[in-house]
Amino acid sequence: MDSLFEPDPPAGQGPPDVPPDAPLAARMRPATLDEVVGQEHLLGEGSALRTAIEQGAPHSMILHGPPGTGKTTIARLVAQHADHAFEELSAVQAGRAEVRELMARAEERRRGGRGTVFFLDEIHRFNKAQQDALLPAVEDGLVVLVGATTENPYFEVNSALISRTRVYELKALTEDDVKVLLRRAVERGDVVRRSELERTGGRNPVSVAEEVVDFLAARSGGDARTALNALEVACETAQRAGEGAVTLGDAEDALQRRAVLYDREGDKHYDYISAWIKSTRGSDPDASLYYLAVMLEGGEDARFIARRMIVLASEDIGNADPQALPMAVAAAAAVEHVGLPEAQFALAQAAIYLSLAPKSNATKKAVLDARAHVREQGALDPPDPLRSSSFPKAARASGRGMGYDNPHLHPGHVNDQEHLPPGREGVRFYRPDDAEPALRERLRELRRARGRPE
Repeated sequence: MDSLFEPDPPAGQGPPDVPPDAPLAARMRPATLDEVVGQEHLLGEGSALRTAIEQGAPHSMILHGPPGTGKTTIARLVAQHADHAFEELSAVQAGRAEVRELMARAEERRRGGRGTVFFLDEIHRFNKAQQDALLPAVEDGLVVLVGATTENPYFEVNSALISRTRVYELKALTEDDVKVLLRRAVERGDVVRRSELERTGGRNPVSVAEEVVDFLAARSGGDARTALNALEVACETAQRAGEGAVTLGDAEDALQRRAVLYDREGDKHYDYISAWIKSTRGSDPDASLYYLAVMLEGGEDARFIARRMIVLASEDIGNADPQALPMAVAAAAAVEHVGLPEAQFALAQAAIYLSLAPKSNATKKAVLDARAHVREQGALDPPDPLRSSSFPKAARASGRGMGYDNPHLHPGHVNDQEHLPPGREGVRFYRPDDAEPALRERLRELRRARGRPE
């Protein structure tokens, strides 16, 4: 069989040894579950997935989540703990021929008493027929399929295959998670490839300042592979230049992004969100987008931005455009569902919409005036007809709920019953402004129909 099959690699490790010139991300791939950073919701102590891996009881699964979050690592650890061979294909390049050859190798291993973990990257790129062809091998246990995708598998993977696997969602790594990985690489001291060290005379690797680690972690978008590869390029750039330390310029060049001086815990955090609010309130979409971009480039929490959009939609627009609030809420939902970088488009859409919407602070003034009135003059009981009648008969005898006049029984669904407490009949809080002409006219008509002064 030597002409057909290559020797099996050690379980879960791919090639016997990671070449010294392999990319840093490959050299830093965790070898144990305890080395995995992030994904505590899946791999925390006692979790179902971690327990299955540790017990060497693998099952077919679909891993979906952003790039650089550990999908390949999990697949390799599954194979390692189960003492299975690890086979990897990319659905972008592989076809039926490659899959048939892989299945043949898996069948030969099974006859020898060993299993196979088949890691299929970007499984959503396989068409329906290609995905269906995997079903028999998954059903009879010929392979443990670990499919990886950045797309929602419930839309992109056949339901038949979904039903035979377990779906796990990986989350983008936090900035602190990426810092852990970068510091680990620096501490190991092999960031620069061996060939590069030999070419430059075998000098010791350059030092990496904390500001470089902070920048790469903040700007990698939760993608560990991107951060580690950029660190490697930055270090090699400094090595070739004979520099003793990696500069922020080296890191910028490696990541092809400018460093934005932005302190999420300091003044700039408040300055830029303030500038965004005032620009959007000022109906300037270009300035709104500019400050949004600064915050995103600086690593601001997208959820924080979305929350401010929701506040602005009611505080500064209100009923001048009732769709502003649903737009802002939808942007916030997009942030939660897809995360960055994709959610940037929803945030930009909302920023433009909120900038161009007519502005009115009548809602804000109305509720603030109402609350100030209650604080200063106290809260009076509602009129008896408006009080709850869901009490025992003896309580209703006191007048609670008695005499209520349902407006649906009147033409136009309007009656003249007083709703404010006695002594408060004439107070007015809501005063529609020029941006709410339709509401102003509607309120005028209602007060006239109810016989109330405007």
